This record gives sequence, C-alpha cells and structure tokens, in this order.
Amino acid sequence: MTAPHPLVTRARRLADDLLAPHAEQVEQTEVPVGHLTEIRRSGLLGLNAPEEYGGAAAPGAVVRETAEILAGACCSTWFVQTQHHTPVLTLAKSEGPVRERLLGKLASGELLSGVAYAHLRAYPHAPVRVTRERGGRRFDGKVPWYTGWGLNDVMLLAGVTDAGEALFAFTQAREQPGLRASAPMRLAALTAARTVSLELDGLWLPEEAVALRTPHERWTATDRTRTVNANPAVFGIAEAALALLDEETAAPLRARLTSVRREAYALADHPAPHEHHAKRLALRTQAYGIMQAATTAAVVAGGGRSMLLTNRAQRLAREALFLMVQGQTAESRTAHLDALAPQPANGT
Repeated sequence: MTAPHPLVTRARRLADDLLAPHAEQVEQTEVPVGHLTEIRRSGLLGLNAPEEYGGAAAPGAVVRETAEILAGACCSTWFVQTQHHTPVLTLAKSEGPVRERLLGKLASGELLSGVAYAHLRAYPHAPVRVTRERGGRRFDGKVPWYTGWGLNDVMLLAGVTDAGEALFAFTQAREQPGLRASAPMRLAALTAARTVSLELDGLWLPEEAVALRTPHERWTATDRTRTVNANPAVFGIAEAALALLDEETAAPLRARLTSVRREAYALADHPAPHEHHAKRLALRTQAYGIMQAATTAAVVAGGGRSMLLTNRAQRLAREALFLMVQGQTAESRTAHLDALAPQPANGT
C-alpha cells in the first residue's frame, strides 16, 4: 500500500486537530488568523507551485484529496485558502516581472492571495474596466465578490480592456487610493470567509504588476474547461455528512459518491481537457445531487437539533447550498436546473 503524500497527511492532521473541532464556532464568527497561520506553515499553499520556487508541484490527485479534506473539515477556512491557488497557477505561467517578485512568497505561504475575477464571466458586460494611464493600468468599476478581506495579503484583480482582453494584475489586499471595500457580507453560509464587494475608482497599478493579458474568449475557453469539472469540495462536504449517519443509511449514498467521484476524477486527469464536455458537466451535476442528499439525510437524522445554527448537520447543509452556486456559470446553472426539473411520466 502506497503511503499518502506528505501534504495529504498534513491536511488530515490540520483537519482532525484544528479545523473540524472548531468549525461550528468559526462558521458563526470568522476564519481565525491562527487557522491560516497553520495552513501557511503546512506547505499547502504551495501545492500547485513549481518546485524551483519552493512549491510541491503536486499531482492532481493530491490537490483534489487535500481540497476534500479541508472543505469537509471547515468549509469557510477551505474557501479562503482555495482562492490562493489560482494566483499561484497564474504566476507560474506568467512571463512578467511580477512572477519573480511574488511566486516564491506565495509558494512558501509568506503571502496569502485572494482573487477578484469571477465578474469576467458576465462579459460582454464588463463590471471592471481597465485602461492605460501614466505608464500603467487604471481599474474602474465594481467587484461584486471578494473573499478573504482582512485575511489576505495580496489579491489578483481582473478587468476587461477596451480591446476585449482579460487583464490580471496583483495589488495589496487593503484599502488604498482608488480601492474601497464594503462591510463584510452576511451570507446564508460562509460569512466567516469575510466576503466583501470592492469599489474601484481610478485604482492605478504599474505595468509590472500585470501577470496575464489574454483575449477574453481565450480566457473563457480555459475557464470553461475548469468549471465544468466536479468540485472536490462537494465530495468533501458529502463525506462529512455521511459520517453523521448510521452505516445502513450511509452505505447506498457512499456507493453513489464513490462511483461518481471515480468517473469525475478520471475525466479531470484526462489528457484532453476539452473532450467529454457533456459527461463532465453531467458528473458535476450528479455530485451536487449526492451532496444534497447526504446533507439532507444528516439533517433528517439529527431531528430537531439540526435546526440549531451550532449543529454540524445544519452547517454542512448550508455549506452545500453555497457550493451549488460557487463557481457557477450559465452553462452549469442550466444543466443543474435541468437535472432538478421533474421528468415526464412514460407515455406523456
């Protein structure tokens, strides 16, 4: 039997010793800096980073397993730290000077990064516009969602240029001239992750802060292949809910989960990410269904105490609702709604 990857072992230890025991308390307050300090020390923030920058360059299976473990233990903490991996991957492919300035610090956990780019999916509507100004770039508009405010050190901010390019640049994750944050939002789940909206009114960044500039349609194609796959966090929440059930109740759901996860991960590792698009989307939707069934079963099994906000089944059920819309695109929304629609009876 192959020994688990060291980062999987560290994730499991963090989950069992720190995250899960405090998850209900965290969910009612905010992600503690201490949780993120331990994640920084663990090396998990360098999962995807190149080895030459101090990262682990971990295989996809390890990345997925650690995500399952962290999300199942404390989804709020997982959600803050998962934002970090897109900036790491973006810098790893960047040819600009910002790569040398930040990649090593992100890989080591010295810096924690957030992301502000989901609004690019609204194109051709452009909530954030980028123009040239004084040898750099000016950002104007509104970022509807930014997670980890007050917890992150830097952010990867995106906007659309007049030429229809998606442009990504790094800046400090704090209020500064041209950047103002709302109060943290009160959400049905994951309020603890400190999500705000950002008002951009002439935020100026130097050209050397730019990490990526690409035609929006090219970015969309890449984003489409990423968001069509099943989210490992969904399986993590489902597993955590199944652990609250007796074995007789959990067994059929666990069998379905195992089957869908096996198929979804096989496609995630497929050498041609643009192939089997419909199957990937179907498996993503099936994963949601299993998660919803598992968390609902945990609430039902818990009876009246499941209505307490401090109850684990209650927390998992609300986190499941959150994951159903996190990373959602118009395509995934349509597929999910179609799957939820009643099927016509035979012969009608």
